[in-house]
Amino acid sequence: MSDTPVQTSGTVLTVRQVQDYHALTLVAPAIAERFRPGQFVAVAVGGEHTSRLVRRCFGVHEVKSDYGGTVELVFADTEPGTAWLAGRRSRDRIDLLGPLGRPFRLPRDPVSCLLVGGGPGAAAVFALADALLRRGCQVHFVLGGPSGRQVFGSRMAQRIGDSATVATEDGSVGEQGTVRDVLPRVIEETGADVVYGCGPTDLLRSVTQVAGDFGLPSQVSVEEFLQQTGACGIGVCMTCMLPVHGDDGVTRMIRACADGPVLRGDRVRWGDLGTIPFDALGAPRVLSVSERGSQ
Repeated sequence: MSDTPVQTSGTVLTVRQVQDYHALTLVAPAIAERFRPGQFVAVAVGGEHTSRLVRRCFGVHEVKSDYGGTVELVFADTEPGTAWLAGRRSRDRIDLLGPLGRPFRLPRDPVSCLLVGGGPGAAAVFALADALLRRGCQVHFVLGGPSGRQVFGSRMAQRIGDSATVATEDGSVGEQGTVRDVLPRVIEETGADVVYGCGPTDLLRSVTQVAGDFGLPSQVSVEEFLQQTGACGIGVCMTCMLPVHGDDGVTRMIRACADGPVLRGDRVRWGDLGTIPFDALGAPRVLSVSERGSQ
């Protein structure tokens, strides 16, 4: 098995509706055998002669050995590219590249792990859960969304997890409230040693902040950030840049796709996403009046 990503043609096995999302299962053995939880794939959309040049990046929900190796992706139909994917049928072929990016770092010893997810991005926590369970870890879930139809995987979490907490803003499923509302209590109840997060940026920010309040390490996947920025997935277009603190305390701009998508939550400057902080290494500098006068 190699860590080198491959470009391959995957055959569509099924496309099914799961609440407000679509689950696309592809036969893609070359990617399935290389995949590690937290990595993603970049999918070409629109067909062979499309004008849509930018691929769509998705975290992987599940990898199975069926048919030599299948990969399942979960996504929301929000724009023409994802609408094209949602319209695929069995035996259609799709060009995809992967697995890409840095995976989650797994604990050496069995510990109590809290997995937090929201929206379609929550699908990626289940591949992680499988790896953690095989290592003998306790796995606890917190899943959230505006409504029950926008919470992915609540039944699966209840089936495989040591505990599963669901929070919806409208109270239609589980507890009424947000993930941030329930997270402190769940951390205390589960005795979590580490917190993992997948989903919207606001959720990842909350995961990082609450975990930090309890002195816990957090790892978060910024895969949704890749989708929002229209990133190429391979580190060439430079549209998914975000600021992080390094071990030396210096802020650097990194590529979410190539240097992530899994990052230490406490290293991300969440309040500065979408900007280049003035103190970042290599940031554009505003000249002082004296400096401008000397030019």
